[in-house]
Amino acid sequence: MEGLLGFIAAGLALAGSPGPATLSLAATGAAFGARRGIGYMAGINLGMIAVMAVTASGLVGLVLALPGATPVVIGLSSAYFAWLAFRIAAAAPLTEGGGEGRRPSFGAGILLSLVNPKGYAAMAALFSSFVLIEDRLELDAAVKIAVLTAVIAAVNIAWLATGAALTRMFKDPRSNRIINIVFAVLLIASVGVALLF
Repeated sequence: MEGLLGFIAAGLALAGSPGPATLSLAATGAAFGARRGIGYMAGINLGMIAVMAVTASGLVGLVLALPGATPVVIGLSSAYFAWLAFRIAAAAPLTEGGGEGRRPSFGAGILLSLVNPKGYAAMAALFSSFVLIEDRLELDAAVKIAVLTAVIAAVNIAWLATGAALTRMFKDPRSNRIINIVFAVLLIASVGVALLF
């Protein structure tokens, strides 16, 4: 397990950098509060475990090799992110009761992970670039999934809390609205960047 520290560092860099999941968590924290975003975060975490499993098994490569599959997958994921960004931008500021609105759910978090292009790219890079346990593919994949699950959970807590902290800093409803809209725009931009790679 010589490469474990490098694997953790790479995992922190890839999972912690701004992307659709992390920005949507920050936006959820800003629009609805950290406590009301925990279920959504748990869904994202569980969805990422599924992404890691299908990436490690090679199933993602098989699906995307099907003729015409890539544009369909990109179209569906883009539509979902546009809908999520609209919900975040349209959420009432917390000071106006935005915390009582319809926040993203556990299921929405799972779906976000499953359609997140950055998630698949990051997991493919991590799983193919590091070998933690020689000559035991299944055990190597299981250890990678366990380590990355802990890394992703820690990163996601930080992003959710950061979004909530930003809202508390700006008590004015207008400032809260601007924060929600900025996060929604950043979410759409992060999807665009992820699709370029």
